[in-house]
Amino acid sequence: MARSGTADLTLHGGHVPPWLFNRMKGLALPMVEAIIHEHGKEGFIERLAHPFWFQSFGTVIGMDWNSSGVTTTVLNVLKQVIAPVSQQLGIYVCGGKGKHSLKTPQELIQVGMKTGLDGNELARNSKLSAKVDNTALQDGYQLYIHNFLVTDTGAWTVVQQGMNPKNGKARRYHWHSGSMTNFVREPHTAVCGEHHGNILNLVHKEAEVTQNAILEISKEHPDKIIKELPHLIVPGYHNIKAKDVDLKRLGSVLWLAQENETQQFEELLLLKGLGPRTLQSLTLVSEVIHGTPSCFADPARFAFAHGGKDATPFPVPTKVYDEVIMTMKTAVDKAKIGRTDKLKAIQKLTEMAQRAEKHFVPNQNFDALVKKENEASHTYRGRSVFGYAKPPKGKQLNLFEDFND
Repeated sequence: MARSGTADLTLHGGHVPPWLFNRMKGLALPMVEAIIHEHGKEGFIERLAHPFWFQSFGTVIGMDWNSSGVTTTVLNVLKQVIAPVSQQLGIYVCGGKGKHSLKTPQELIQVGMKTGLDGNELARNSKLSAKVDNTALQDGYQLYIHNFLVTDTGAWTVVQQGMNPKNGKARRYHWHSGSMTNFVREPHTAVCGEHHGNILNLVHKEAEVTQNAILEISKEHPDKIIKELPHLIVPGYHNIKAKDVDLKRLGSVLWLAQENETQQFEELLLLKGLGPRTLQSLTLVSEVIHGTPSCFADPARFAFAHGGKDATPFPVPTKVYDEVIMTMKTAVDKAKIGRTDKLKAIQKLTEMAQRAEKHFVPNQNFDALVKKENEASHTYRGRSVFGYAKPPKGKQLNLFEDFND
């Protein structure tokens, strides 16, 4: 059961404030339901196994884009919102951080009792995946987060994270049941990350000859391995720079969000009444739900939906966030009774932004865009751990001028 990818992240302290965490939960559930509606529960589980998608999901709900806390927050949010409706969705989230990770096997046995799955086998898979990444693969990262997400059909994903205090990094490991092989013989498609020297790999294929002996050390250069295994390495700095964002993709989203552009398209009439800033966020949310893997190469871009708790790249626009939550909830609720028009209109945002991207030539003044988002933040009830955003001195600026072609 091959690991599907890894991610190296910066260790960040601090907690998500309740006013933001509650909004994260409010948005996460309709997003999960929309993904299940479109791609099935197995499709949702599979997405969690992709490190770039996982990071994009965490960023679009307002978590710091490059923080190790994305892992903790996303999994905590998903566990809290899915638990009350696990039977309806057919998805169960087990495990957690620290002592909660130790409860994973027992939780999986209980899942087995509810679903008819082999809970003992699931518990065994949980223990083995942790053993491989924590013990058999000695890369300097000790696990402190372990979550096992499983559907009532038996598909599962493991997301676990290790910490290396020496280099100030955390490393997230993703596993998915869809690639069946052997836990102790090449369970990883590759072992990769920033090069810190040699690592001990006791699950190399040659280790089958002499069990429990050191037979192979991985020395592959990350550039070679990345071609085979999705691996996300984020920079140590906290702010977002132009090089972290695909300006062409972001520019097409901003262009589409303009009210005069949106109202020209018949497919989007059901979204009439939403302002440009809300449509900007909704388009990025739509992309996380419906986008293809190539869309998530720059997770930092999704911070332009709802900012971050530390005001990076700008304070969380709570007014916009609440409108997006309400729009998503309404669309999903209507889809449950067969009225899918609004959900399809949200999907159209992704399709139209991707079409526009092919011919879009954005202005490269990225810093001007960030500045304008911050200057307009108070109009959207922008909020961070430092308090509410205050009005700037001088005139109000148009978010779209100087950035679009």
